[in-house]
Amino acid sequence: MAPADAPATGPETGPDIHPTAIIEPGATLGQGVRIGAYAYVGPEVTLGDGVVLKNHACVTGWTEIGPETVIFPFAVVGEVPQDLKFAGERTRLIVGARNRIREGATLNTGTAGGGGVTRVGDDNLFMTGAHVGHDCIVGNRVVMVNQAALAGHCVIGDDVIIGGLSGIHQWVRIGEGAIIGAVTMVTNDVIPHGLVHAARGELEGLNLVGLKRRGLARAEIAALRAAYRELASGEGSFAERAERLAASTESEEVRKITAFILGESGRSFLTPK
Repeated sequence: MAPADAPATGPETGPDIHPTAIIEPGATLGQGVRIGAYAYVGPEVTLGDGVVLKNHACVTGWTEIGPETVIFPFAVVGEVPQDLKFAGERTRLIVGARNRIREGATLNTGTAGGGGVTRVGDDNLFMTGAHVGHDCIVGNRVVMVNQAALAGHCVIGDDVIIGGLSGIHQWVRIGEGAIIGAVTMVTNDVIPHGLVHAARGELEGLNLVGLKRRGLARAEIAALRAAYRELASGEGSFAERAERLAASTESEEVRKITAFILGESGRSFLTPK
């Protein structure tokens, strides 16, 4: 017998729905969907092929769940934003493929003022009690550890890890490959591959472990380390240092950092110590 969180096999497998589950008229269920006891699926929900809702999972709102995503007990996906300005407007949540949304996690729809859509990419892990607020954009292969939370309008790049009990302030951007330590409050943007920790988040260096795990060439890692030193102690403002790096570097990874710094920011930056 297949594990409860494994997608069904065979393209013609119909939905497997426990008799106590509530599927509202209008919901769209893909091939091989499995829905456990006392789960709830709202009338504007679309579940892709092979999606698994375990017992007591709730998917509501105008919500799309991508193929082979697994939603665990007591997770609430697609509820209205936790925003006092929300006035009942019709907004969306779009979740990609192969995500794991663990027990008690919450993902909210967007707001009219924030573009109307919360978007989550593929292959992410939202551990117990994790929260994705309204109008967030979450990339691919992101890990949010237990009770980590994103406030509204955050943008999280690919391959980011956010430690347990950490909070990301609204409008903050976290660049790809960055790592946020446990019990950290992040109130400003984090450069790609940045390493942040402390109660009030401080940029302490680069996520070298993550870079090595990704198999990045030594030359690229060396270029990133040199760039970080320049950003930390070079002449001029933080933006001016980034502009000089952008003009002089041949490293693709360094260019990602400079493009991130020189892009639009609503929260300024955590800068190197």
